[in-house]
Amino acid sequence: MTASRVLVLNSGSSSVKYQLLDMADDARLATGLVERIGEETSRLKHTDLTSDVTRERTGPIADHEAALKSIAEELAADGLGLDSPELAAIGHRVVHGGQTFTRPTVIDDAVLAEIERLIPVAPLHNPANLTGIRTARALRPDLPQVAVFDTAFHTTMPESAARYAIDVATADEYRVRRYGFHGTSHAYVSRATAELLGKAPEEVNVIVLHLGNGASASAVRAGRCVDTSMGLTPLEGLVMGTRSGDLDPAVIFHLARVGGMSTDDIDTLLNKRSGLVGLCGDNDMREIRRRIDEGDEAAELAFEIYVHRLRKYIGAYYAVLGKVDAVAFTAGVGENAAEVRAAACADLEGLGLAVDPARNAVRGDGARLISPEGSRVAVAVVPTDEEREIATQTYALVVPHE
Repeated sequence: MTASRVLVLNSGSSSVKYQLLDMADDARLATGLVERIGEETSRLKHTDLTSDVTRERTGPIADHEAALKSIAEELAADGLGLDSPELAAIGHRVVHGGQTFTRPTVIDDAVLAEIERLIPVAPLHNPANLTGIRTARALRPDLPQVAVFDTAFHTTMPESAARYAIDVATADEYRVRRYGFHGTSHAYVSRATAELLGKAPEEVNVIVLHLGNGASASAVRAGRCVDTSMGLTPLEGLVMGTRSGDLDPAVIFHLARVGGMSTDDIDTLLNKRSGLVGLCGDNDMREIRRRIDEGDEAAELAFEIYVHRLRKYIGAYYAVLGKVDAVAFTAGVGENAAEVRAAACADLEGLGLAVDPARNAVRGDGARLISPEGSRVAVAVVPTDEEREIATQTYALVVPHE
């Protein structure tokens, strides 16, 4: 019997999210989260989806090795352990693959070294991803381990979209270019949107709006990314929960020269104290909408700034693509905030974009159209599934199918 299970690991600096999937029948078997690693108040929440049983354990989990051993114990308790012969591979989310990694890659020492070399352009993410990989390899050195890169989907961008207009030699020396992020989500959602329209990905052009606490847009032509809003880091682009998005670079010089702020201070400001939280003190769109309903002017302005930037990117990517078949909303805000979707598409009928109020108000778990019947451009809500995308890419690499 061919091994068909894939364990997906998403290792953060103090957390590990995981899912176990069986690719033979497209079933999700288990899911869980270890958080606050290294603290006395560590917590592991595990759900066996085959029996719909959830267990939690609290107490100190010293490091990622201890976290993965705890995950292995929970899976083993459900008969889904890491020693199972049905486990085909472990797929790892890696945030930054630079220009080197354009597709999922089986991990060896050389791959690890290259991911480590990219730490300067992803100092918050790649070290944590590396820790998870090394720990998993130590636990199952015989098992194929695959890195799936957030940046890979965006490596199809033409140089005209990927290059910044700075001195070429300097840009090349320090690897300064637009890489883009959320790539597994953009890949999955663009493909699922085509499926929703009853077409192949190669037959449609899609603008994907991944709107979570981090937010990004992409222009996808015939299944290939041709532009995206995030750049060298995830800071560029849309207004986000705590990140500023697009900004005049001279603001940084101004804050340093006039405000006396250090580069670390400015980094913290733009990544953690900007965006929605910087504008109104909240980064939860549900709370912002509640405050707007109560007449809160700061919340209303934050919402308007958020939507204004979003509309600008829809228009820009419409121009990049020339012809648009669909606009797809995904991730926490995109899937659940009907007000954001309505505001983003308001008064864009000239572009063929419109939202049907009744369809938009319906909540659901599956992909669905929210545009009026017969619209020139479909507007869709497509739940993202990054773990399934990682599992799909991992399985296709280690268990090739004709």
